[in-house]
Amino acid sequence: MESKGARILVIDDESQMQKLLRVALTSHGYEVGAAATGQQGLSEVTIFRPDLIILDLGLPDMDGLEVMTRLREWTKTPVIILSAKEQENDKILALDAGADDYLTKPFGMGELLARIRAAMRHSAGGADEPILKFDDLVIDLAHRRVVAKDEEVKLTPTEYDLIKNLAIHAGKVLTHKQLLKTCWGPTYENDTHYLRVFIGQLRRKIEADPSRPRHIITEPGVGYRLL
Repeated sequence: MESKGARILVIDDESQMQKLLRVALTSHGYEVGAAATGQQGLSEVTIFRPDLIILDLGLPDMDGLEVMTRLREWTKTPVIILSAKEQENDKILALDAGADDYLTKPFGMGELLARIRAAMRHSAGGADEPILKFDDLVIDLAHRRVVAKDEEVKLTPTEYDLIKNLAIHAGKVLTHKQLLKTCWGPTYENDTHYLRVFIGQLRRKIEADPSRPRHIITEPGVGYRLL
């Protein structure tokens, strides 16, 4: 079975735009989710767990800038604004709110794809190829694949999000709160038992000896780091 590519969530109330982006992005190997309102989009981010978000500013229930601001309260997922608003001030406000890029409608699909690739490279630490290697552990961010001991590891979406976040901050300690907030959302940021359960599951899948982990290292009372 062929691995699916990175996940992209489209938050746009225009059904034709959703259809256009779904067809185009799917044909280039991406897995696409969609939301028609800001509130639905915020919910879908926690359910669909996208690797990148395409956000329209003109949503029916709330301003896209509010959506952007609320996203940045708990996630660093790359966001590309796709909007009919083309004034310089609109772009400055969106970028200051935390957007990674801004593209005005109408747009060329080739340019959008190039900006998606650039945003995802940046989120992967600026690597030319988003493939991270840790001895016998390989994480392919573009295709959401994890290989350990030369075998592909089947991970749940939550397990993948955990190892992805540890990998792109390799060597750095990520606190319990940071991991919970990034992977589950702000309502889970104090549930450390929940995090320990998933870390245990990950270790059983990627470590040669889960009782003496080489890759996912515990910093007692603080969090975890990936080596």
